[in-house]
Amino acid sequence: MLESAKMIGAGLAAIGLGGAAIGIGVVFSALIQGVARNPSQGKVLMGHAILGFALSEATGLFCLMMSFMILFAF
Repeated sequence: MLESAKMIGAGLAAIGLGGAAIGIGVVFSALIQGVARNPSQGKVLMGHAILGFALSEATGLFCLMMSFMILFAF
């Protein structure tokens, strides 16, 4: 019973990885649109995109860490 609850909890915690993937896609699609509209601002937009990518990836890694902690630490 406890093992199945751990599996369900880990699966629910891993759902956030899909949200992080969608967020990364949105960040880079906005970068492409921004550079296509104003190519002279490419370097500025790239800096903002890298920041957005890092924050999105951090939330995904946090969800993955929670999933592993549920499976192996408890």
